[in-house]
Amino acid sequence: MVHIVNNAAIKELFQKDSIMIKIHEQFGHPPNWQRPIGFIALVQIILEQQVHLNAAKAHFNALRKFLGIITVTELLKMTDLQFRNCQISKQKTAYLRALATAVETGLDFKELLHLEDDEVRKKLLAIKGIGHWTIDMYLMQCHQSKNIIPLGDITIRTTIAELYGIKNKNSNAIHTLVKLWSPYCSLASYFLWHYYLKKRKRTY
Repeated sequence: MVHIVNNAAIKELFQKDSIMIKIHEQFGHPPNWQRPIGFIALVQIILEQQVHLNAAKAHFNALRKFLGIITVTELLKMTDLQFRNCQISKQKTAYLRALATAVETGLDFKELLHLEDDEVRKKLLAIKGIGHWTIDMYLMQCHQSKNIIPLGDITIRTTIAELYGIKNKNSNAIHTLVKLWSPYCSLASYFLWHYYLKKRKRTY
């Protein structure tokens, strides 16, 4: 598996967009954010939906402390009260159960690795609580998919507005920008995250 962040891709992206060069000059290479494929990664990403990452980490750690090892079987045994004690909302409890049920009834993460991104997206969208942002994170960080731009991510939108002056993610300027980065949109996304975090002295 070729990682998103690699010297050949960075060189190509720099030829497409000089702002990426400026980010690199200021902050260097972005990390190659990566997670193992599978159930636990998607559990983490679901918990990260629409909350601060520190809160999501706390919720995940509480779940892991309660279960020891997070498995489909053990998660499906949990009661509503046990989820609440792990600081997991009723809505996300339903999402985690839907994911666990999908795995129990045949969702195969190794099989997903052999599918095109669009096919993976179609399969995962069928699971309650999994939308495009969640799938974008999974494809980028688990599959190392090369051409993903998660425009539903508030950090990506904020950074594009800051660096390029484009505030409307549906504007023609955004579509032009995305075409400019292709087929290295994921790498561009990693540079944008990297810029946002470094500029604000935050860690991931």
